[in-house]
Amino acid sequence: MTLPADIHRDLIVIGASAGGLRVLLQLASALPDGFPPVLVVQHIGHHVSLLPELLEKAGPNRALHPVSGQKIVPGTFLVAPPDHHMLVGDGEIRLTTGPKENFARPAIDPLFRSAALAYGPRAIGVILSGRLDDGTAGLHAIKSAGGLAVVQDPDDADEPSMPSSALRFVAADRIATSAELAGILQELARQPIVVREQVPEIIRCEHELTIDRRNAMQKLDQIGTRSDIVCPECGGVLWEIDDARPKRFRCHTGHAFSLAALDETQASHADAAIWAALKALHERHRVLLMMLELHEPGDPAFDVWRNEAQRVKHRIDVLRQLADDD
Repeated sequence: MTLPADIHRDLIVIGASAGGLRVLLQLASALPDGFPPVLVVQHIGHHVSLLPELLEKAGPNRALHPVSGQKIVPGTFLVAPPDHHMLVGDGEIRLTTGPKENFARPAIDPLFRSAALAYGPRAIGVILSGRLDDGTAGLHAIKSAGGLAVVQDPDDADEPSMPSSALRFVAADRIATSAELAGILQELARQPIVVREQVPEIIRCEHELTIDRRNAMQKLDQIGTRSDIVCPECGGVLWEIDDARPKRFRCHTGHAFSLAALDETQASHADAAIWAALKALHERHRVLLMMLELHEPGDPAFDVWRNEAQRVKHRIDVLRQLADDD
């Protein structure tokens, strides 16, 4: 589809986590008044966020936590509120308290997917400093819809994992240091758009799963394959999304994970399980020793309790060795 020559990139979506605040403040101070709207997801969970106040003090543009239905207009930084996913559609904001993605709410991928669908080539996606890889799939969605991808130089990032993941799986249009970012975004926003790409159906389907989980299993069967791994959030079956880069999983209740996020939580759960088992075995061993004190050597029951105590002690030693190896 050919677009009029005067259509430009008019939406910037930014995903940031640990180490992103420094870059966001530098960006806010350098962008001119009336710049195209900038939508920001910073991983904050349900904690109070002062980011809008900090961004507004740093530069000439207004900054705020939007409400559902708020119009998206130039000259504003719209920051995802605590414990809400922020989506875009029809020129306005939609907030949801749907299931977490990559253990985050707000998460980056839902915003980026919605921007890909609603704005197509008019959107510019930006990935800043952060751990793991939230935002990589969303940035891929923006590129697939004809938008542009900008990634902070990992060497310039306080936490390089998110930018490194984005560069591994997405063909970035620009790699920027924090000092270069504002200038690059101004340049890209002025570029006219010629062609609108057809948004892949899998992106549309995943967006629908974010906002409406009716018939979720049917939709997941269309875009993925049921795995033998359970969701670490709710215990349901996970679907492996077909041809996803990076590899990703979803459950029918709406939770979504990259392989890296799934690995981190399973490692944490396994470690916690070892320590819980050690605690239970230590308590069992103490009870067995108390039972042993009730009997004299030579009593048949004495041998039973002694043997059981030795068996439990052996298990403690084995698990302790596993814990110490970690």
